[in-house]
Amino acid sequence: MYSSSVPWKVLSSNVALSVLTEGWSLADMEPAAEEDIRTFAVWVVFDSPFFSTPVVQIGLTGFDMDQRDSARISIKADNITESGFQAFITTWANTRVYAVEFNWFAIGP
Repeated sequence: MYSSSVPWKVLSSNVALSVLTEGWSLADMEPAAEEDIRTFAVWVVFDSPFFSTPVVQIGLTGFDMDQRDSARISIKADNITESGFQAFITTWANTRVYAVEFNWFAIGP
């Protein structure tokens, strides 16, 4: 019996975002918004698309935060498609985030 297989594709890269990135709002703190959750989203586009939705692993590799406050940050990949995904960087309370770096790894057919 003959069975064709599709080879796995692996892509990865590093993304750096900061106050110089258009729309960056994680360094802004309104006094009335100290308990608010603030999120910045960015689309990551693969160099070449997958045949189907890949598995994406994302990890924080660096950050720059105001030293006067607690370091509160989370990062996740969502809205994953064959051609890319959306990375969400979130902070809350009085944390000011000036820059974030993350690596991502995608694997699929």
